[in-house]
Amino acid sequence: MGARVLVIEDSVLITSALQILLESHGYDVRVSRTVADATRAISDFPPHVVLVDLTLPDGDGLAVLKAFPETQPRPKILVMTGQDDAATRARCADAGCDGVLIKPVPINDLIEVMASVIA
Repeated sequence: MGARVLVIEDSVLITSALQILLESHGYDVRVSRTVADATRAISDFPPHVVLVDLTLPDGDGLAVLKAFPETQPRPKILVMTGQDDAATRARCADAGCDGVLIKPVPINDLIEVMASVIA
């Protein structure tokens, strides 16, 4: 398998589609639907890339960033959100995210961004 991708999103429809799409492009995908589950998954499945929604059932998706051990290289963080405004983009940049993708994310855009952050 290729690069490890942790998808953190509570929508079953979106996670199913992302998992099928990314796996068809050679990525090794793990899905988490909550901040708590994602925090646990990070130690079992150290990702190269994280695709994270901002609004999760148990909190802000950016809270997951605190779970990465400082002893390991930090993965690329891509936020997926329906909030297309300057304040959201600034908040994500301030948290150290590598990009913001506005939902619905066009498939070709997602694959291009994934390839560029993995390279």
